[in-house]
Amino acid sequence: MRLLDPVNRISEILFGLIMAVTIVGSLSIATAGRNEVRTVMFAALGCNLAWGLVDAVMYLVRTLTERTRNRVLAQKIIDVDPATAHRLLASSLPDHVVAITGTDELEGMRRRLLQWKPTSRHVLTRADYLAAIGVFLLVVAATFPVVAPFVLMTNTALAMRVSQIIALLTLFAAGYELGRHAGHRSPMRTGLAMGVFGAVLIGAVKALGG
Repeated sequence: MRLLDPVNRISEILFGLIMAVTIVGSLSIATAGRNEVRTVMFAALGCNLAWGLVDAVMYLVRTLTERTRNRVLAQKIIDVDPATAHRLLASSLPDHVVAITGTDELEGMRRRLLQWKPTSRHVLTRADYLAAIGVFLLVVAATFPVVAPFVLMTNTALAMRVSQIIALLTLFAAGYELGRHAGHRSPMRTGLAMGVFGAVLIGAVKALGG
């Protein structure tokens, strides 16, 4: 069982990557010594540790909130007359689904809900906690490809260039996967678009003093 869908996985990776690139990009390669480089690397890692934790907790909050909302909505639909139940069901569906859903489909949903046996538990499941851990790890893991060149190289300017190239390649790969998942006829275009976005971001960071 997948703990996160492809869009969520890629989004978390992108979030961590962009945060790391932004912090590492603030390093001035003209004046930075090893102490400054070390400080920036720890700052990038610390930032993503913090935001990974926040993102994981918010994932659990969103999951629990949505689950409770669906439960309350289901109980309302069970308790009201069919016409009102149809309206409640239609209002809970995405617009593109409502556009192809008729009375028969809504009535079928209502009848299935009438057979639903609610439990008294409102807790998160083991899978939810594992998914939250996955969110945390994805955000944190996205830091390492960006900071690795500074660990492996003594030339700060070269390490910065390699870090930027790795970031751009990762952005391209993420964009490609998003395009492929969306069924885009040319995922290469979405990959290039994401890469361009990354180049603009890096350029903006440098223009602001990085």
